[in-house]
Amino acid sequence: MAEQNVGPVETGAEMDYDEHEKTYEGFLAFARIGSFSILAILLGMAIGFFTSAGFILSFLFTIILLIIGFIYLR
Repeated sequence: MAEQNVGPVETGAEMDYDEHEKTYEGFLAFARIGSFSILAILLGMAIGFFTSAGFILSFLFTIILLIIGFIYLR
């Protein structure tokens, strides 16, 4: 038979706050790196499409910007 909890749901289970903090920090890191990656790709596309730089230079710019960003955002 199912367990019956008496009282508010908020007090029913204990929280693992350390695991919660790790998950939250992981989410923030993923959001930060993901946002920067999208920005770097968009800048590379803008350089490739709207200037006379060409595909190779815009691709190299994007890769260099991603490497610098990953190092800086660690």
